[in-house]
Parts: sequence; C-alpha cells; structure tokens
Amino acid sequence: MATLWHGRFEGGSAEALQALNDSLGFDRRMFREDLAGSRAHVRMLARVGLMSVVDSEAVLVALDTVETEMSDGSFVFAVGDEDIHTAVERRVTELAGDAGARLHTGRSRNDQVATDLRLWTLRELGEAAEMVTAFQTTLASRADDAGEAYLPGYTHLQQAQPVLLAHHLLAHGWALARDVDRLMDARTRADVSPLGAGALAGSSLPLDPDSVAADLGFAARFENSMDAVGDRDFVAESLFALALLGVHLSRIGEELILWSSEEFGFVDLDDAFSTGSSMLPQKKNPDVAELARGKAGRLIGHLTGLMATLKGLPLAYNKDLQEDKEPLFDAFDTIRLTLSALDGMVATLVFRTDRMAAAADSPYAAAVDLAEYLVAGGTPFRDAHGIVGALVRAALAGEGSLVELVTADEHLGPDAAALLAPGAPVRRRTTPGGAGPGPVAVQRARFADQLAAQSKRIAG
Repeated sequence: MATLWHGRFEGGSAEALQALNDSLGFDRRMFREDLAGSRAHVRMLARVGLMSVVDSEAVLVALDTVETEMSDGSFVFAVGDEDIHTAVERRVTELAGDAGARLHTGRSRNDQVATDLRLWTLRELGEAAEMVTAFQTTLASRADDAGEAYLPGYTHLQQAQPVLLAHHLLAHGWALARDVDRLMDARTRADVSPLGAGALAGSSLPLDPDSVAADLGFAARFENSMDAVGDRDFVAESLFALALLGVHLSRIGEELILWSSEEFGFVDLDDAFSTGSSMLPQKKNPDVAELARGKAGRLIGHLTGLMATLKGLPLAYNKDLQEDKEPLFDAFDTIRLTLSALDGMVATLVFRTDRMAAAADSPYAAAVDLAEYLVAGGTPFRDAHGIVGALVRAALAGEGSLVELVTADEHLGPDAAALLAPGAPVRRRTTPGGAGPGPVAVQRARFADQLAAQSKRIAG
C-alpha cells in the first residue's frame, strides 16, 4: 500500500527508515480506540455534509468488520501498515471502496493518535484506580482481622513506639488513597478531545469537533489546535501517578521482605506467593515483594525518560512524541501485574502476632510514656525527657532493669513503672489519628467511608 504522503514523494521509504519509524508493533493495542474515533469522525462528516449517508454507512460497516477481525485475530496486517491508523484505513478502503478513501477527510494522524491515546489512557486510569481500591480493601480487611494485635513502630528503622497492626496496615491504605486521587485527577485532565485539530491548525472544512467530543464521551474538546496535537502532559501526569504508586507498593514490599526474615519473623508467606531456592532447600523467598520493590525503578525510569523527551520540543507535533506510548503501555502493564500479585500476597499472609508483641514489649518502647507521665504531673517536657533518658542510660549500663529503676526513682515510682507492662503503651495512644484502639476504631470507619467514596468516584 502506498504511504499516506505518496503524492509528494517519488519512490518508497528506505528499510532503515521504516524500521525506525513504524509503530504498529506497539500501537496496535489501541485498535479499539482508533476504531471508536473513526466511527465518531465518520458520523460527524455525514452530519456536516462532507460524506454521504450511503458512504458513511458503508464505512461504519467496514469499521465493524475491522473490529471483529482484530478482536478474533483474523486481521491480516500488510507490509505497508506502519501504524494502527494506516492499517485500519487500508482495510476499510478494501472493504468499502471509494467511500473508505473519505475516512481521513479533515483529519490528521496528529489529532487522531492524540485522540486514541487519550481514550486508551482514560480507560486504563480508571482500571488502575479500581485495582488500587481493591488492594486497599484487602488491607482494610486484614486490619479488621488484626484486632488489637500490636507491633513495634519504627523510625530510622529503630524501634520507636508500639502501634496497632491495624494502624500500620491502614497507613499504607491512606497512602494508596492519595494514589487513587492522583489517578482520577489525571483522568480529569486527560478527558479532552483533540479530534478536529488536524495537523496543527484545524481545517477549512465545516468540521464539528464539539459533537465528536460528545460522541466519544469526552468532557470537552480542545481550545487550541496546536496545543491539542503537541500536548502529552496527560501521559507525563499518568506516568507520575503510576510511578508514585509504584513507590508506595515498593515500600510495602520492603516491609514484607523485612517482616518475613528470620530476624523479624513477623509474617509467614503463603506458598502460592513465594518461591524457593534452586540450591538451598530450606528457603522461602519473598519474590513478589522484591519485584514490587524492583518495578518501582522501572516506573520512575519511564517518567524521567518521557520528561526528557518532552523538554525540548517546539510546537506543535514532532515525531519524538511517538516515544510516549511504550513507556505508558509498560507502566500500566507493570502496575497491573504488581498490584495483583501484591494483593494476593497480603491477603494470604499469616501474621505472627506473638513475635510482633514480643518485639514491641521492650520497656524502652514506653520511654516517651514515662516522659508524658511526668509532663502530666507538671514537669516541663525537656526536663522529663532528661530524667527518663538518664534512667534508660543507667539501665543499659547494667545498673538495674528499667522497671526497677523507674520504680525506685523519686520522680516516677510504681505507678509510672506500670506503664512499662506489656501492651500498656499502645493502649495509651488516644489522640485522633493515633495508633491506639480508640482512634484506630474511628480510623477504620473513616477508611471504609474513603473506599466507598473512591468507588463512587471511579464509577462516575
């Protein structure tokens, strides 16, 4: 088949050019979006009198046939099909004859590909948000199952204060809620139709881009034709949202790697979501968590790569923009695989709450409670901090156990020593959003409301 620009050129393209230029190998996955855009365009051409009703009906039937062929795998791509747009137009012309040659009236591949990619991205952003919400639901379920089990909370990876396991799990859930918010915000800004912008300046033909936008379900049409074909902000924004989501999944993976080690022993992995060693018979490896951690680098790379591509492009369309699709497609594929596996891993974990409690019950983890006990009695916090710090230093130096030293201390005594009992510190966390039973009960209800609101927003 001749190229779409064959009238201007003598002879065919060099093989090296075709190998570099052709994008069919990856953009063919947008065939449904390309067909949807073509249908809307044809209906508009018929409405404004640029295509007869008979021709439009013939082309629409041909587009339906192409969709069937591409869906069932019977579509035969030709050597000259450099991208999905060329392939569709070629086949439609074969099926509809001269009517098919009118398909591209008033349209450029510049506004066509931007439309396809926006439609594809809108769907994928919604599906990604649904998957994140499903994972959050798993975290919420595990938090409910955890009851009042507790474990050490860490800062600098050093034990800091005991926290409820539910509180820890929901901390990840709230971070993922922000990811859903970003995905849906990115969806809002991607929801603009570029079709009708042409190559860069619109058209002299009586096109109706508003009706096409409405036909395709877009919230609006473009305001500036040059911006419409040159804009890939929605791709960059989607990649950022996916990269930060990947970072949050990586953090969960890192914790599960630590928690499943012999040194922590906080969780046992289900066999279905772990692997063994080719050499060491005793091993059970947290490969899902490690891959979740590793994939974050891939997602960050996609974002930075596209940003570098975009930074020097003059208006309007440049072929560099062909580099937007592969990172975007791979980022969504990566997130989908990672979320599915990590969700299954968390859903099947066995929490070793005995090991968690044993690690959290060190009396040193209640040091701040001793300081707050003194503050409640009128001691300035900085003085209280110094008194308790001195007792901790003495206990670590072997001058007695912390319980003994607190009991004998003139500022503290037996009542304060009771604060060091196993399980006591976590129950004292009472402030809103805190890690104790009272505020966590409130948080569970608020998180359930959050999930309901997310689901409603995604469905809308």
